[in-house]
Amino acid sequence: MTPRPEDGSAPSYRVFRPELPEVCATDPARMVFTADAQGRCEVFTWDAGTSTARQVTDRPGGTLHCSIDADAHVWWFEEDAHAVGKWRFQAFEGGPVRDGLRGVPAGRARGLAVGGSGVVALALGDDRGTTVYGGPRGGEARTVTRLPRHAHLTGISGDGELLAVGGQARSAHAVTVFRTRDGSRAAALGPQGGALWSLGFGPAAGQHDLLLVRQDAERYLLATWRPGESVRTHTWCAFDTEITARWCPDGKAVLIRQDRHGRSVLHRADLSSRTLSVLPTAPGTLLDAAEHAHGDVHTLWTSTTQPPRTASSAGTPLPSLPRLADPVPGVQHDLWTPGPDGDLHTLVTLPEGARGPVPTVFLVHGGPADHDRDAYDGTVHSLVASGFAVARVNYRGSTGYGPTWRAAMTEGVGLTQVNDLAAARAELVARRWSDPDSLALWGTSWGGYLTLLALGSRPGLWRAGVAVKPVAHLAHAHATTTPALRALDERLFGGTPEEVPERYARSSPHTFLPHLEAPLLVVAARHDAKCPPGQVMDYTADLTARGKRHEVLWLDTGHDGYDGADHVHVLRSAVVFLDRELRGRRRTTPTAPPATRRGESGRTAHHAPVPAGKAPPHLTERTTDHAEGHHSQRPARG
Repeated sequence: MTPRPEDGSAPSYRVFRPELPEVCATDPARMVFTADAQGRCEVFTWDAGTSTARQVTDRPGGTLHCSIDADAHVWWFEEDAHAVGKWRFQAFEGGPVRDGLRGVPAGRARGLAVGGSGVVALALGDDRGTTVYGGPRGGEARTVTRLPRHAHLTGISGDGELLAVGGQARSAHAVTVFRTRDGSRAAALGPQGGALWSLGFGPAAGQHDLLLVRQDAERYLLATWRPGESVRTHTWCAFDTEITARWCPDGKAVLIRQDRHGRSVLHRADLSSRTLSVLPTAPGTLLDAAEHAHGDVHTLWTSTTQPPRTASSAGTPLPSLPRLADPVPGVQHDLWTPGPDGDLHTLVTLPEGARGPVPTVFLVHGGPADHDRDAYDGTVHSLVASGFAVARVNYRGSTGYGPTWRAAMTEGVGLTQVNDLAAARAELVARRWSDPDSLALWGTSWGGYLTLLALGSRPGLWRAGVAVKPVAHLAHAHATTTPALRALDERLFGGTPEEVPERYARSSPHTFLPHLEAPLLVVAARHDAKCPPGQVMDYTADLTARGKRHEVLWLDTGHDGYDGADHVHVLRSAVVFLDRELRGRRRTTPTAPPATRRGESGRTAHHAPVPAGKAPPHLTERTTDHAEGHHSQRPARG
């Protein structure tokens, strides 16, 4: 990888998972970001003053989680194939690599926060709960608190005195504030008045204001808390769909990113004057946005026809992302289909010049608390360039359409979503956009679960299916998945498989396996903690015993693998499989750029095309906790 081209322009990197660089609060020219390094996701520093980069990590399995603190130390999470590891750090310029805190056992990353004074807090999870540790950077760790549940560290005050931890409390999300010095509880916030998410402490010196998002029956509202007071809900700052937010550097304003109907709106809220303004952005999706010193707003923007690109309102050089030599193919449509709980939104991409119905692939997003966006997706690109139409359905349960839509499970868990896929299919066929005899489903994680469920419960509608890292047997998956996902299942179904076995069976793909008719490609990971391999093995063994036509591809990764070669392998295998099953062709490579489907390694993974892929500014808080679909406080399988 060449950090700087000979012409002196900003370099271009192949990005595995596009993200905005994190910026050092005390030296905004110093940043950290992740990018492609010979097919793996790795951590790099970026010096905006010289437009140069340095590769920090070089690990066989890649590195995804990174951050930078106020003293310009670079942090990353060094994990194994089971997602178990430790936080490490290094000076911006390089040098010795040190443990974030000494004496901390390996665990699953559940948050990192570094105060301006160098006080470190980090949360690690295991099968029994979450432990929060504290101490001076690189020093001996002490246990701040131990929680018998999945939780996530969401922030530390600038002076290092307070920590915020978010997670599930009974039936809704809540936030607890702890004192760092002794682990005592300073406040328990929510969930009275609705679910509550923490987004970090204010950046001003001595500021202990905690930024929150509150959900009520119909809205999402900005809220704040400070010691000695109750939560203050800013009713003037309310939104009908999911939001996330970041403090602005002065600690008096907030930058708010709203996901609405598959696209984004950027707002700035002034808490002093109680005013809300919309900032101009191009139509499409803002994957991230942050305001830095002197009002410099950094954005990461994309659309279905434009790969992600970074921008700075002040012209600060940022690491550039790959550009495509040729325009992204396809004709885009927004399809709205009337349904029992409101209109169903489908993002449709048709091949250019298509006359009459064409073979169509439904790309089914995971979550379920997530949604498909007007955003570049290399899998859409590959399929459309290969002559397929692509439909992305934001079924009931998706984010981006408000609390009522996300909570709608009218026909039961999974079955509601299958009915929405069938409704979108019927409309595409009625419009003569899709060939009714050449329709397939392709989903990852919870999308893979819906793929299996739809193929079995509505067998006459689909010609083929691709299920990547799916839930195939709900009860078996519940027994062996992570504690957070067990809790998610119990909220969705109203109990455990032992308490309500009929609900799990009614919504489980294995129940409908005898009725499955379409050929199936199953992709599974041997170290998958979220969608465990055992229940996939049980399902595929039953497929074999019943003589159901299927193929199985095993990956030697976890649920969130960071090696691009695996994603390219999955993409090529799936496109070849669909080409054969929908059109009777035998092709060895797809005709379009291999890029990962968001969800094969998290929802925002991409590869740059090849022929034939957040933090408040004064401290480090590498979390994505917000009232928006897939994030650490709202466990999701894809």
